Amino acid sequence: MKNLIVVAGSLIVAFAFNYFLVPHGILSSGISGIAILLGIITPFNTGLLNLVLNLPLLVLGYFKLGKRITINTLICVISLSAFLSILPAEAITDNVLLSSIFGGIIGGIGIGLILKYSGTSGGLDIIAIMISRSSNVSVGLLLTGMNGIIVLISGAVFTWEIALYTLLSIYLTGKMLDTIYTNHEKLTMQIVTTKGEAIRKELLASIYRGVTITEGYGGFTLEKKQILMMVVTRYETLQIKQIVRKHDEDAFINIFETVEVDGKFAKN
Repeated sequence: MKNLIVVAGSLIVAFAFNYFLVPHGILSSGISGIAILLGIITPFNTGLLNLVLNLPLLVLGYFKLGKRITINTLICVISLSAFLSILPAEAITDNVLLSSIFGGIIGGIGIGLILKYSGTSGGLDIIAIMISRSSNVSVGLLLTGMNGIIVLISGAVFTWEIALYTLLSIYLTGKMLDTIYTNHEKLTMQIVTTKGEAIRKELLASIYRGVTITEGYGGFTLEKKQILMMVVTRYETLQIKQIVRKHDEDAFINIFETVEVDGKFAKN
């Protein structure tokens, strides 16, 4: 089901590109924006360029973000590249401003869906998620900041008017992305269990976070228990709960919002 949503998100992004952005020379964010640029000024297909440019970052994502998110990203990159090749680059409107606005919003919806269901659209998304995991900065804000160079390239290659439209489109994509994708929000999880060691080992092997463990005992049974505390992002909670339930069906899990993290957020 998640893979189908990732594919659907890729279709939405390709629709935004080929029907709003590409026909007017407006670039999108990240690697796909560079692919659009090269597709406009060279005879190479945008979809093929998107695939080739993303391959090195997919390798990086495998080692830094894990197997599951990299597989979903690969699905996204392949499907997005295919949709970019299949859909004709035909403008729905001749109004460049409207194309910038709707291209940015629709593209942000597609990317937001992809990120929400444990994937990335490749490219700078991978770098943004890696930085967001170890900081309090949202993915949308990071992507907007890193894409300033795309705006400069757009101005140098085309016109500064097009560069401003590109900036508007990228900004709207980032705002829409943050509206849908809230996984940069930090949560604290407290796990009270009698299987602390087994859970600790699997958490450290599977989750990109540290774990703090304290000893306690049940107030009613006086049974000795371990209390595991982790600060995580929202998307990690489901995987953590699955790991805990695998080892201890009776574990007590308390999840609450974290306002700020000061110190090492990711495990070494």
